[in-house]
Amino acid sequence: MVYGWGMNQLPVATRKQILGCISEGMGMRATSRLCDVSITTVMKLLVELGEACQDYQNRTLRGLACKRIEADEIWAFIGAKEKRVKPEARQKQWGNAWTWVAVCAESRLAIHWHTGERDGMEAFRFLDELRTRLTVRPQITTDGHSAYLAAMEQVFGANVDYAQLVKNYGQSPMNEQVRYSPAVFLSAKKSLVSGNPDMAHVSTSYAERLNLTLRMHCRRFTRLTNAHSKKLENHKHGLAIFYMVYNFCRIHQTLRCTPAMAAGVSNHVWELDEIIALLDAKGEDKAA
Repeated sequence: MVYGWGMNQLPVATRKQILGCISEGMGMRATSRLCDVSITTVMKLLVELGEACQDYQNRTLRGLACKRIEADEIWAFIGAKEKRVKPEARQKQWGNAWTWVAVCAESRLAIHWHTGERDGMEAFRFLDELRTRLTVRPQITTDGHSAYLAAMEQVFGANVDYAQLVKNYGQSPMNEQVRYSPAVFLSAKKSLVSGNPDMAHVSTSYAERLNLTLRMHCRRFTRLTNAHSKKLENHKHGLAIFYMVYNFCRIHQTLRCTPAMAAGVSNHVWELDEIIALLDAKGEDKAA
């Protein structure tokens, strides 16, 4: 096993192999064993590449003409689940970590994501940043989470067509083993909140499907394992890498191109080498 590599010394092929493992849902230690490098090397690449991916997407995903947007939240936790977090661990930012994500329903592009609590302040921060990335009046659909109502009014005012899709779930009376079983879908209700949304396009299906993809391809979101994030910052780095690969590298089966290409922010399918190259570009910027 190789120890002590700096990111400027680690071969590109090895960095590409590590990135490939992480983006396909492998944990840090499994990646370390498979790539024959130390866990410290994997963690350092995660941090530096996560920062580079976040910076690039913050710069690139701007001026978007996304007319139909779906927003949703996905739960994870840092260190320990909320009810098991001890007072001394609060300063480590342990506990619930909700990721808010906005998806363009036409291009499937993950426009913006934000990690924090599931309250009104975080809803405002999420929507306020989303607004800065758009050039058109959007139609936005969310679930029935009440935090969206005031935040949407504060951020967009009258310049939005907004509707909520409220889904109701229950448990099947025929299923005795309900602890690990998914809830049974009962009904869905579309509610107009503001503006004039096209009710035929009121849906959160694409956002929910993206969240499923996230659980499948980011080990930190896998349920009932000990692979959860131990630090909030590393959690955010893992998210930035996932969305970078999803937006720029993976061909959507329906669109036959990547979401970034469909949205007009990229003209080709990215290879993992190009994501790795963002590290070198960032290093050059720091040197300058």
